Amino acid sequence: MDSGLADKVVFVTGASGGIGRAVTDAFAEEGAQLALQGNRQFAELERRTAGMPWADRALCLEADVADPEALDVAMERAREHFGRIDVCIANAGIWPPEERLLHQLGVERVREVVGVNLLGAMWTARAFLAALHRSGPRGDGQGASLTFTGSTAGRFGELGHCDYSVSKAGLYGLVRTLKNEIVRIDRHGRVNMVEPGWTVTEMAREALQDPARIRGVVRTMPVRQLGRAVDIARTIVFLSSPRLARHLSGEVLTVAGGMEGRVLWDEEAIDVAGIRGRLGEE
Repeated sequence: MDSGLADKVVFVTGASGGIGRAVTDAFAEEGAQLALQGNRQFAELERRTAGMPWADRALCLEADVADPEALDVAMERAREHFGRIDVCIANAGIWPPEERLLHQLGVERVREVVGVNLLGAMWTARAFLAALHRSGPRGDGQGASLTFTGSTAGRFGELGHCDYSVSKAGLYGLVRTLKNEIVRIDRHGRVNMVEPGWTVTEMAREALQDPARIRGVVRTMPVRQLGRAVDIARTIVFLSSPRLARHLSGEVLTVAGGMEGRVLWDEEAIDVAGIRGRLGEE
């Protein structure tokens, strides 16, 4: 099925991470042109990109999403390089693995997590909408698209990770507000969010080595398996498509095997060995 994304310009933050790489590859398969932001792993992002068959359609940009001025510069560089930006994926995020109750959380950790996950997403959206304003909407009526990467932690909470949960919950406000703002710039523009549950990436891999953790996660899911980065990426491509999702805006699409905020399975019903056997399937 034609997604309509061929030759569209896609700006992806956090392109060096597990989900970010999968998102990049998924858009590349659609024939898109790619503006890829990285920060801490920027050198690795450049190295990987240079070795891909779509390297001639990609531009790597170094910027910290927590720095609004740096993001403005990166977005404008991408716009000047490609002529415009059609799709933006605000994907960059961090998740400190150490569990801390709120009264144990250090101020600097809270500021960093909220600064990257929530404010970074806001600065990304701000830079994208400014670039869209400068270039104007496409003449073919295929509206611009902005998609945030959220988390089920923002819906259900996450014990020991209040900072992360709050940072992802705040994205609901961005989605519901910006869907009404983007159309002031592009009448067909859309804003949505994909909301992954536990997904097998480098960020979560260590935590998912614990069988108890896997049981705790999967017991709340009708589909007893862990998500893969490609599952998230394909959903983001769908939401970004001006043909497949042209009438979807302000939506949060959860990709978490039907996860609910309650236990659905007894522990003996969880095949931990079988699930762990698929941990390499990103």
